Amino acid sequence: MIALYPGSFDPITFGHLDLIERASRLYARVIVAVATDSWKQPLFGVDKRQDQIALATRHLPNVETASFMGLTVRFARQRQAEVLIRGLRAVSDFELELQMAQTNRTLGADLETVFLVTAAEYSFLSSSVVREVARLGGPVSHLVPAHVERDLTEYFSGAKR
Repeated sequence: MIALYPGSFDPITFGHLDLIERASRLYARVIVAVATDSWKQPLFGVDKRQDQIALATRHLPNVETASFMGLTVRFARQRQAEVLIRGLRAVSDFELELQMAQTNRTLGADLETVFLVTAAEYSFLSSSVVREVARLGGPVSHLVPAHVERDLTEYFSGAKR
């Protein structure tokens, strides 16, 4: 069975990796799909985000990265995914995620959404928190892989020039 884990991943965090690793044990293939037409203004371009994900998941042979534009359900069908993976950090995530899951069911009744609860140590973690800490010069090595930390440091040191 193929699972699709869509998101902006700007940047990928240890919380995302926790979900990817767990999903990789549950499904034959996991596609980590970077949304390119999000309403969010990304820090990193889609190619950079895919590279960050690929490097962080290279130890997982059944995980691949992709990017997509448009409806997640349409992309899932193109890639023959039967499951959408969504992470829940806190109760506050549930309402939005449930709304998205129900909307996706109206667009593709054959596509299931599976919610994975993030490990407790990452329940506070989001890409926006990481970006803000890095922007302010704080340490992020406990939040993201080393290569992502380097990318953030490089980005924000360049932005300050």
